[in-house]
Amino acid sequence: MAELKTKLTDASVTTFLNRVEGGEKRADSFEIVKLIQQVTKQEPKMWGANIVGFGSMRLKYASGRELDWMVIGFSPRKQNLTLYIPGSLEQYADLLAKLGKHKKGGGCLYIRKLEDVNIPVLKQLIKTSVKAATAK
Repeated sequence: MAELKTKLTDASVTTFLNRVEGGEKRADSFEIVKLIQQVTKQEPKMWGANIVGFGSMRLKYASGRELDWMVIGFSPRKQNLTLYIPGSLEQYADLLAKLGKHKKGGGCLYIRKLEDVNIPVLKQLIKTSVKAATAK
């Protein structure tokens, strides 16, 4: 089995975010990290080279495979600001309907820019999803 590339590292979150291209995307990235940190009360840590993660939990798959993973994560990708939301986003349809302009796929929430979304709703989505993930 191949070794997992996305694992906790000692890399600097600030250094990573300062390398984000585009002033607005960089500023939005810092804001999202600050927002998630406020909600989770967890310090941001780099997971792999491109994901800022908060907290950690042990995932156990039906196959018996186990791995350490972040509770919630964020990455400023080229096309979108991507939030890695624990669980299926389908269970948060009511919040997503009030969120504003976004796309979703699997456990990923894609936002073009922070001004496109309702920040209090985003905070509630983060809070609710993290609470559900850590209750398991």
